[in-house]
Amino acid sequence: MAGPRVVLALRALGLGDALTGVPALRGLRRARPDHLLVLAGPPGPGELLRRRGVVDRVLPVEGVRALDEAAVAGALRASPDVLPPGRCVDLAANLHGRGPQSARALRAVLDERGSAGARLVGHRCPAAGLDEGPEWDGDAAEVDRWVRLVVAAGGPCSADDLVLPPAGSGPAGDGELPRLAGVVVLHPGAASGARRWPADRWAALAAQLLADGHRVALTGAGAEAELTGEVARRTRAASAGAARTGGPDDDAGHLVDLAGRCDLEQLSDLVARARALVCGDTGVAHLATALRTPSVLLFGPTSPAAWGPAVDRDRHAVLWRAPDAGYRGDPHADAVDPVLARTGVDDVLAALRALPSRPAA
Repeated sequence: MAGPRVVLALRALGLGDALTGVPALRGLRRARPDHLLVLAGPPGPGELLRRRGVVDRVLPVEGVRALDEAAVAGALRASPDVLPPGRCVDLAANLHGRGPQSARALRAVLDERGSAGARLVGHRCPAAGLDEGPEWDGDAAEVDRWVRLVVAAGGPCSADDLVLPPAGSGPAGDGELPRLAGVVVLHPGAASGARRWPADRWAALAAQLLADGHRVALTGAGAEAELTGEVARRTRAASAGAARTGGPDDDAGHLVDLAGRCDLEQLSDLVARARALVCGDTGVAHLATALRTPSVLLFGPTSPAAWGPAVDRDRHAVLWRAPDAGYRGDPHADAVDPVLARTGVDDVLAALRALPSRPAA
């Protein structure tokens, strides 16, 4: 059959998961350099990786909450432009989870679209008929978990493969982003209350940064606009009118709220140009790691040993006030985690001031 053979990688999760999976994806590329590499995952993060050459095509599949075992095969039938009928899959890689649902979802693809001798790679999962592969290690760092899997399958890769080329999408629709180079980006949101630092502390941090002469950009999804709006209002009150919203023409003492105004590519562009990022344990933290932007990361219920920066650790300050290394909170709880609550504004300011300058491009 004409056309390149296919490697299909399943990682139908969010932004942070997509970025921590980049080394494994690059390992798959090296294992099968003559194959078309298709990522089954959400279009936003997937397209970000496609534009940077990490994958060739993106098959739209969502599986953050639950993954239907027919989801990937169904997506292939619904998206013939991604993988035309008749094009077979030689290798299916489960970078999504331990199984059995994710492994069965890929097994269903191979049953329908697998070539003769097609191979399924994943962690050992007898319940899905996957008797080979590494055992799942629940304590492994997320990046290392998938690197080890792909290396064992013959795809050389390492945590150093996390780094992405800088963004280059151009300006936001209102033309503001190119003029926001050098800002300190504050990202107050996270998927659960347990991982969200209190709004009054974000405001106090922003007010102090403005007083120190920095420009500050608040970021978040459209659904987080209420939160960033509250932070902006509290910042104005805390700084007694010194902070202003509006256009980015002023250099010092300027605050701009970009929640809901940036797509993922524009957010990447902003983070790539930023002086530094401050955020919780959420997807944008991994964007800073991938783009080598200095960051201060506020951890609470989850240990940074699992989800903290895997490279350039000198450029990323991780604040985690846990009583011991074995602490584990509930990352899905509604209330702010007590360990996260122990991090104060002065802690963040000190960490920011100690960050190195941006590395050379």
